Amino acid sequence: MHVSVVESLENISPSDWNKLSDGSNPFVRHEFLSALESAGCVGGKTGWVPHHLVIHDKGPFTGRLIGAAPAYLKTHSYGEYVFDWAWADAYERYGHQYYPKLVISVPFTPVTGPRLLVAADADKLKVKKGLIEGAVSLMQKYGTSSLHWLFITREDSDLLDETGHMLRSGYQFRWNNPGYRDFDDFLSTFTAQKRKKIKRERRHVKEAKISMEVLTGSAIRKLHWDTFYEFYLSTVHAHGAIPYLTREFFLKLGDAMRDSIVLVLARRVTHYVACALYFRGSETLYGRYWGCRGDYHSLHFETCYYAAIEYAIAQGFKHIEAGAQGEHKLARGFEPVITRSAHRLAHPQFRDAVENYLARERLNVSAYVDELNEHAPFRRIIAAEE
Repeated sequence: MHVSVVESLENISPSDWNKLSDGSNPFVRHEFLSALESAGCVGGKTGWVPHHLVIHDKGPFTGRLIGAAPAYLKTHSYGEYVFDWAWADAYERYGHQYYPKLVISVPFTPVTGPRLLVAADADKLKVKKGLIEGAVSLMQKYGTSSLHWLFITREDSDLLDETGHMLRSGYQFRWNNPGYRDFDDFLSTFTAQKRKKIKRERRHVKEAKISMEVLTGSAIRKLHWDTFYEFYLSTVHAHGAIPYLTREFFLKLGDAMRDSIVLVLARRVTHYVACALYFRGSETLYGRYWGCRGDYHSLHFETCYYAAIEYAIAQGFKHIEAGAQGEHKLARGFEPVITRSAHRLAHPQFRDAVENYLARERLNVSAYVDELNEHAPFRRIIAAEE
């Protein structure tokens, strides 16, 4: 068993890489990660330099691929959604360099999923520990200030804790489906006041003469991607953000991952006025980006939540994950869940200070999630699995 580094997924067979996961999470697939590279979203001068960790069972690139982790050398902290700007500022104020750092993550994708990918018939613990050791060695080789594992599973969090990493908690909102028959069945779990509010929001959209279209697979054509990308850019510019993703990236996904993609489009008469992009996992529908043209009452809620919930119920999905942030999701039936990351800092004094901070932060996050649950809109509390 040997750990190596590849600076482009072009050097790894898609089928070999994809055999390392069960397919439940679309964002660790070779098609998604390699599209980021080939479309120029990472690499070059983007500040995301691929240094993927791979393990072969016989030697360097010899034998079968049995383990991998998507890894990047970073020269900034954009596009991660686990914020360490204060850490970088503290390093620099004391005359130390925080960048580059090493990040194990899926770029621009705040979605919990596997980061330690292992072949089903391999020694799982041995390979995972090999990848962790490989990441630490890579950190030391390049003299980076830190190593960060972002949006990790609980299982991987426990292992990283055991191997000397500091754990960090955050939270997101997730919709859970215990077996709803339809949208009205879902609404029946709400208090009367909250139920009326959602019905009123949906009525606003209909009164604006807006109808919803849900497209999947080959039904999504280039004109739909062009429309979506226009809306994506409108949201980015409205928030003063950076357009990390290129039109080419989405077109590549439309070809390589068409069966994993769902587009929800809002049409007013003959023109589209909003669009949201989703990815299908085995049990979860992942909402990623949205945008609109014009100002229509409650259209965001309809496009990003209610139409997706109807689709998820019809398709039998157990969850919807709609991305980072958004306490407003709580009133629409999404429940708070804990997210996890793990960190290693090279500087001992900063490591001690950050570790103390993270212990307090975890308590605060846990308390806030408990408080949010007390304000859930349901007549009965439906427990969310983390």
